[in-house]
Amino acid sequence: MNIKLYAITAAALLSLAGIAQAQTATPSTPRADPGDRGTARGAVADRKVKNADEDRIEAEYKAGKAKCDAMSGNAKDVCVKEAKGKEKVARAELDARANPSERNQRKVEEAKADARYDVAKERCDDMKGKEKSACEKEAKADHERAKATMAKRTASTGSSR
Repeated sequence: MNIKLYAITAAALLSLAGIAQAQTATPSTPRADPGDRGTARGAVADRKVKNADEDRIEAEYKAGKAKCDAMSGNAKDVCVKEAKGKEKVARAELDARANPSERNQRKVEEAKADARYDVAKERCDDMKGKEKSACEKEAKADHERAKATMAKRTASTGSSR
C-alpha cells in the first residue's frame, strides 16, 4: 500500500519537475526562414505542455484517490468525491487556459459548483432522518444559488449558453 503511494507521489513529482524544467528552459532554435511563422513548432510545444498538464492532473487524481484507500465507509466516499471534483475542476481550468473564453470560464465555475455539491451530498450520507434531509436540501439550495449566480453573470455580459 505504502509502496504504491510512494510510486504515485514520485511519478507526480517527476512530472512536475519536467514541467518546471520545460517552462524555464530557453529554446535554442535556429532563426526561422520568412515563410515559417513558427506555428508548427508553437503548436507542438503547446500540445506537449497540455499533455504534461493532463498527466499531472491524472497523477494528482490517482494520488488523491490512493489516499482514500486507507479510509473506509462514508469517509472514503467523501474523499473519492473530493478527488474526482478536483480532477474535473483542474480539467476545466486547463481548457479555460488553453482557450480563454466566457464559455470555458463558465464551465470552470460549473465544475466547482458541481464538485462542492457532490461532496456536500456525500457528507449528508453520514446523517439520518430529518437531519439528512435538511443537509441535502441545504446542499441543493447552495448548488442552485451558485448556478443562479452564474446565470445572472452570463445574462449581464450578454453571453448565451
